[in-house]
Amino acid sequence: MVPAESNSPRSLQSRSYRITVDEGRESFYALSIEDAESEDAWLMSDTVVALENVR
Repeated sequence: MVPAESNSPRSLQSRSYRITVDEGRESFYALSIEDAESEDAWLMSDTVVALENVR
């Protein structure tokens, strides 16, 4: 793992997905956070709640 440079801000992008499995019988939501400048720097979570509901 390479540490992020603290003196240069990075641009992050987020995307949400609805993933369907078992021929459409099951689905769940996922969130991906990615560094726009690197194909190797990303985080994906399948435990997503709306930010408005987080307090």
